[in-house]
Amino acid sequence: MINYREFKIFSETPPSKKAAELFSEEIKNRISSIGIEYCSKNEANFIFADDAALSKDSYRIECTESCTAVFASGIRGFIFGFGMFLRKIEKNGDTIVLTDDISAIYSPDKEIRGHQVGYRTTPNTYDAWSYEDYRRYYLDMMFFGTNTVEHIPYERGVSKRNRLMKYDEEEFIVNAAAMADEFDLDVSVWHPNNDGETIDFAVERRKKLYEKMPRLNVVFPPGGDPGELQPEEFVLRCREIAKAAKSVHPDVQMWPSAQQPHSIPDWGIRFITEMEKLPDEIDGVIIGPNKAFPIDELRRRLPEKYPLRLYPDITHNVRCEYPVHFDRDDWHFALTTGLSRECTNPRPREYRLIHRLTRPYVVGSVSYSEGITDDVNKAVWADMDFFPDCDLNTTLLDYCRLFFFGADVQKAADGIMLLELNWQCDPAENPSIDNTLRLFKELSADYPFLNDNWRFLQLLMRAKCDWVLRHRRIFELDLIKKAKREIRKGQLESAKNVLLTDFDDVYKAERNDITVLAKKLFDLIGLQSDIENYCADNWERGAILETMDLPITDRKWLLGRLDAANEADSPVEYMQNILDRNKVDGDEYYFSVALNGLEQCGVAQSGEVYMNFQGDRPNVNNGQMPTCMFKVYDNLSFKCKIGGLTADCDYTLRITYADKKSDTQHHRIAVNGNVIYEGTQFGGECDDTYDKAMLCDGFVSASYTIPKETLVNGCAELEFSELEMGVLFSEFIIKKKV
Repeated sequence: MINYREFKIFSETPPSKKAAELFSEEIKNRISSIGIEYCSKNEANFIFADDAALSKDSYRIECTESCTAVFASGIRGFIFGFGMFLRKIEKNGDTIVLTDDISAIYSPDKEIRGHQVGYRTTPNTYDAWSYEDYRRYYLDMMFFGTNTVEHIPYERGVSKRNRLMKYDEEEFIVNAAAMADEFDLDVSVWHPNNDGETIDFAVERRKKLYEKMPRLNVVFPPGGDPGELQPEEFVLRCREIAKAAKSVHPDVQMWPSAQQPHSIPDWGIRFITEMEKLPDEIDGVIIGPNKAFPIDELRRRLPEKYPLRLYPDITHNVRCEYPVHFDRDDWHFALTTGLSRECTNPRPREYRLIHRLTRPYVVGSVSYSEGITDDVNKAVWADMDFFPDCDLNTTLLDYCRLFFFGADVQKAADGIMLLELNWQCDPAENPSIDNTLRLFKELSADYPFLNDNWRFLQLLMRAKCDWVLRHRRIFELDLIKKAKREIRKGQLESAKNVLLTDFDDVYKAERNDITVLAKKLFDLIGLQSDIENYCADNWERGAILETMDLPITDRKWLLGRLDAANEADSPVEYMQNILDRNKVDGDEYYFSVALNGLEQCGVAQSGEVYMNFQGDRPNVNNGQMPTCMFKVYDNLSFKCKIGGLTADCDYTLRITYADKKSDTQHHRIAVNGNVIYEGTQFGGECDDTYDKAMLCDGFVSASYTIPKETLVNGCAELEFSELEMGVLFSEFIIKKKV
């Protein structure tokens, strides 16, 4: 370890002098009283030196007991180099301690390492930022080896500027590109093709913007999401746009994505046909959400001439390419409801697995991001692109040294890991959530300066959110248990009073703290936690205050059913039926995607599962929907293995569907390979009385007969399929036919 009581810095060329200036700012930000002076090389204990033999993405560090030297061939490498130094220093009183000998030559594994930081209304943060906020974030990302920033022009050719935005979006891009150039960051633009524009108009509009930009390295037109162009026209437009861009920036590259519009099922095959013509205007292909092919298949199909760049979604948790627990999609519905799509979401272990699965096929990545809620993921992903075998604990320790300087970094790193573990199961069954909040509260108390640090505060807020959801669920499940006993006794008014029991003061205080932290995070960094006060684009864009209090148990649904019972001929009988909604005998079967999870099916699902989650939708989860319907399985097919049925009787299969209209003629239900229904969407028998009492708006049920001869010794392998719209179901029940 080396102690620094002062920094005597030597540099002599413009890039090294710029690096020395930036480095001095970083040191002063950590300990304002530490001495910094510029001196001769012989007197220096910190040296920035040029080395033309290094690539612009590489750097070398040499440490002795008296001096640290950073070697690079330009400002980019110098920032990477002193960033590594900052990642390894800790505070010791009024001195800085270098914790490890970091002498080495550092070269990245991947040539492209970047993040999307688009200045538009959609993000949960970026649209509230100033140029200085972006400048700061550029450097923070570079400390983990980022070499590319991706910006977003007008998506539909016109401004959508909101009340938070200080600048016009395309005026901003011009200045943001200049700032990136100052640090030698590559600039990419995600620039969709707009339906309805002629090629000439599209090319001219883009060229006008590109002429204003001082730096442009890559143009990225998505094939879909958004966009509905036929692949032949899409590739033609990419070629024409590339020509126009190169007339302004000769070295700019064209990287379209193989993202398939949903309306064109054969888009991928036809796109490959166009690429097999080897257009020289295209330099590589990007793979991201709504991909035309799995990554391994795309790499096999695409001509070798074109490298692949990954566009990983590290910001979303549900209804996305990589949902929480992407390989099994079992994030508990209570957490999904309260935290929704873009909460603060450190997922280091899971993204390490995704990185390992995708790494062999790509030359790098530029992540999809919509703000700061994925800040930890940005650091983890970028570090893996530079050091593919990096240790997660080491990366998180570096993150905490960089951004929580002076705190207990191991404790903070453990806290980040624990936040991911908080999401392992039903929060009511996860006492680790309490320990996680306790850890962050201890850090908050022991290191008060963290309470003005936006990175720490968003982690603390997430820990509080998890705690609130856990304890609300525990409390309400207990109320439901007591209320059901009263209903069974016919005491409906007593049951209602039980369900109306208020929360205790401890819960209310923690819940209120979330609101207080949301305000502070908006003031510090522009995090938009609701629509009205903080201008979130909509409820799923990080606006957790819009979803945190939505139902996560059947408490509110039961209260609604108790009100409906007053209009029934026999209120007690009505409520008894409500309680028996999902009840089955030992030789019957009930399955809910939300309550049981796909792992209970006993067979892996084929294709890419998309869980169209309903619980975080404020207009849907408003007390009219039971929790068993929260997850809608949206895939082309579904399979489930079932045993224990009686072999000598027919059964009725009733399925609850999301009522999304289709003109399909191939909705199919099979049992052990025997087709029991095939025809128009859903089909089967309807029961309006059941649907009114048990379902909510937007859902219908359909019933089918399972003949006893289709069963094999009481076993059934169910298969639902619909090869265009998907099967769109949330639950099913198999009961003996009366």
